[in-house]
This record gives sequence, structure tokens and C-alpha cells, in this order.
Amino acid sequence: MTKTDNHYEVLSPWAEADPVPFRGISPRIADLAGKKIGLFRNPKRAAEPTLKVIEDRLKKRFPTATFSWFANTAANEMVTETRAKDDFEAWLKGVDAVITAYGD
Repeated sequence: MTKTDNHYEVLSPWAEADPVPFRGISPRIADLAGKKIGLFRNPKRAAEPTLKVIEDRLKKRFPTATFSWFANTAANEMVTETRAKDDFEAWLKGVDAVITAYGD
């Protein structure tokens, strides 16, 4: 006996969701000299030492650059969804570029 009456339903792995509109990436800064660079970290243990190394290397390469740190102390939460949201947004306005480190 042959089975020719089989039917298969193919499902897509993509959810039907209303996606966040694409905003694109901010343009890159041509030079970091004289810029204020934000260093953003989460509370995991490797994030801070990683950013310290990056800061030290950038200071050697761009001696006129300055650095400002911000720590998201809420593990596994977006800082914009915590009590620190206003402080974070004010910090962002005061820097020219941001480097992030997540300590996993």
C-alpha cells in the first residue's frame, strides 16, 4: 500500500510580531582625540577590568581623550528599565561615544 494522501503543514520559525522600527547605527566618530568617551559596564566581574584595559590603551593612543564611566548595577536588566534611567540618559548626553562591556 502506498501512502500518497499525506499532508504536512510547514510552520515558519518567525513570530508574527510588531518589530521595533530600524533606526540604524550612529555614525562613527572619525577621531577620538579630544572626545569624551563613555565606558558602560554591567555588574559582572569581567566587565570593569576589560574596560580598564581599553581605557588605558585608548589613553596612550589618544592622550587628549577623556573618559566617563557608568555602571548598570541591575544584573540582566536594561538600564533604561531601572531607577537609574534618568541618570543614564543624562550621562549619555555628556559623552561623544560609548564603549560597552558585559562581563560574561
